[in-house]
Amino acid sequence: MEREQVCVSPEQLTRQREIAQELKDYFAQTLGRSPKAFVDTFGCQQNVADSQNLMGMLREMGFSFTTDAADADLVALNTCAVREHAEKRVYGNLGALTHGKKANPRQIICLCGCMAQQQRVADKVRQSYRHVDLVFGPQALWQFPELLRRVCRTGSRVFSIDDVPGQIAEDLPIVREDAVKAWVSVMYGCNNFCSYCIVPYVRGRERSRDKERILADVRALAAEGYREITLLGQNVNSYGKDLPQACDFADLLAALNEIEGDFLLRFMTSHPKDASHKLLDAMARCEKAAPHLHLPFQSGSSRVLRAMNRGYTREEYLELIDYARAVMPHVVLTSDVIVGFPGETEAEFEETLSLVKEVEFDALFTFLYSPRPGTPAAELPDPAPREEKQKWFDRLLKAQTEISGKKHAAYVGTRQRVLVDGLTGDARWPLSARTAGGRLVHLTGPEDAVGTFRTAEITGSNTWALFGTLAEA
Repeated sequence: MEREQVCVSPEQLTRQREIAQELKDYFAQTLGRSPKAFVDTFGCQQNVADSQNLMGMLREMGFSFTTDAADADLVALNTCAVREHAEKRVYGNLGALTHGKKANPRQIICLCGCMAQQQRVADKVRQSYRHVDLVFGPQALWQFPELLRRVCRTGSRVFSIDDVPGQIAEDLPIVREDAVKAWVSVMYGCNNFCSYCIVPYVRGRERSRDKERILADVRALAAEGYREITLLGQNVNSYGKDLPQACDFADLLAALNEIEGDFLLRFMTSHPKDASHKLLDAMARCEKAAPHLHLPFQSGSSRVLRAMNRGYTREEYLELIDYARAVMPHVVLTSDVIVGFPGETEAEFEETLSLVKEVEFDALFTFLYSPRPGTPAAELPDPAPREEKQKWFDRLLKAQTEISGKKHAAYVGTRQRVLVDGLTGDARWPLSARTAGGRLVHLTGPEDAVGTFRTAEITGSNTWALFGTLAEA
């Protein structure tokens, strides 16, 4: 697509804002009060960011927000399609909403996000969940006011899941629930087509936001006092490939590092095939870049990586890790891994296990393979029984648990600069914080420390977290 086609025009966005105002008047007249919405988000950080835009549009329509679906005039489930378990949860929640709809027939129920973009899901909702009024995918998010108006005007169900190229909609309204941490999308979509992943099919091709737009967003957030800003994309390392001007993700990170303010820059997700030495050098050089690299390796077997269409080998991945540690000796490394990919043998699983033991990740997000209809991997023969895969999975968890426990124990007795980001509700450890490397810390200390960088004395640890107290200034 040409660049002007990728970006939604200002005129189109103005029209959506006008429709939002129409709906604000409509709900005020029909309900005789301000409407309430319940928004439930499943899946990744990009979905969280999308929900914040969804809530922004709802607020423009006059909605306030509730945590009780039964109390809401509009319910929106923003869904994830990455794993089967997430889909089952959504269907369970959809089924439970029938009770609220019976009690309040005027309640509007919306299903959106990646799961909703799939034709098979839309067909199932159309036939089996007839209380759902509106279904739309990520590409139609910016048109939410227009789609909702169609539901209100016609009283009929609306489905918007056309397979269209994704676009970039700038300046959508936003509701940020957190005053300390913020998400900033730098790009959307994915071109990688890993054989197990549905994301490229539901989020479209990669499109990068203009550098100046991103800089403006981060400047504004820094001026508002946000202390941690996470840059989002399905593969941030591909940033800039579609832009007319030369600017890759390392260049963007360096430019953001020059913005005034005391804040941390994080990013996710990185793809190893596009992770360059230039990016790792930029991380090492930029004082605002968090010393944390989340680099999913998925399998330690080069043969399985080829079947996954990952675009790198075991050796290439390990070389990246070695280089990252050479330029950032204290870097915190985390990763994702899939156990039981179709055709994986026990010997290939052993390669994954050996990679984990060699790298010694600080934390690992582990998944048993979950077939996604419509992906190439779902059609592959898969002779290994589930029981065998579960044994492999348990062995991997045991190994990583030992590594994480050892890594965390090494923090005990040290002083760490942390961002105090919230309250836990636990009287023993009332404060929640993160180290620059992203390690969770439970702390004692005053509530007014939330939103500030402080020094913590680490006094204890377990597999998942550190424990300590705020040091005296």
